[in-house]
Amino acid sequence: MKSFALLLATLLAVTHHVRAQDDTNALPTSLIKLVQSLKYQQGEIDLGGGLAKLTVPKEFNFLSAEDAETVLVKLWHNPPFQKKPLGLLMPAGMTPLSSNVWVVTIEYTEDGFVKDDDASKINYDDLLKQMQKGIAAGNPARKEKGYPAVTLVGWAAPPHYDAATHKLYWAKQAKFEGAEVDTLNYCIRMLGRKGVLELNAIAGIDQLAVIDQQTPQILSMVDFKEGSRYADFNPKVDKVAAYGIAALVAGGIAAKLGFFKLLIPALLVAKKFIIVGVIAVWAFVKKFFKRGDKAT
Repeated sequence: MKSFALLLATLLAVTHHVRAQDDTNALPTSLIKLVQSLKYQQGEIDLGGGLAKLTVPKEFNFLSAEDAETVLVKLWHNPPFQKKPLGLLMPAGMTPLSSNVWVVTIEYTEDGFVKDDDASKINYDDLLKQMQKGIAAGNPARKEKGYPAVTLVGWAAPPHYDAATHKLYWAKQAKFEGAEVDTLNYCIRMLGRKGVLELNAIAGIDQLAVIDQQTPQILSMVDFKEGSRYADFNPKVDKVAAYGIAALVAGGIAAKLGFFKLLIPALLVAKKFIIVGVIAVWAFVKKFFKRGDKAT
């Protein structure tokens, strides 16, 4: 299981502010050099050493794992990660310092074949209520540690699963105490033979319409290669994941296993980088799945 994942539904936040100027000449030379060192790519990209193929159109640019780490860690001042993402997508014509920038990170978690037989049975309204209660219950502990309280406002886009393509997407709107703009967490998941491709849009809530409009194109840009596709699953030799669709939405990739994962979305608001750290609350996840076990 990876320690780096730009996802997850339950929220524990800490914010840092790093000034970003419209005039790059006013920035430190070291920062300008980092931006200039990024190598933007388009066309066909191999992901994960033959795991999947990404076809990047002229409307987007792709940054490799190394460049993605430069953006997330060196430019946006997130903590170093144990494992790099596969890369990230960014609208063409933007840089990490653009005032309206948004990016889509790409990762892969190999926890096994995720069964989707629960997809049509999930009550997402009930799931949302449980997530909201879990987040609210964790706020006192967050504030004791100096972190701002957070409220899960609701679905910015309700979960949708396409059984034909085995692709899932949803979006959450969160409000952090003291923040002028709500956070958007837009998640796309692609189920494969041995794991899940994870695409996460990092943006402000005011960019929801733009990202929502771009989601179909983003979904069409990436897919598993033959041998790694969902249909290639072999029950005789392949591992089955210990979670289903509900866990992907409610508590992240390994929620049922009791692990914590980290979400660090980055916003560019009012000419400031707002780096928001988010971590799953296992107590809530465990409680939710106990309820689910009783229901079944």
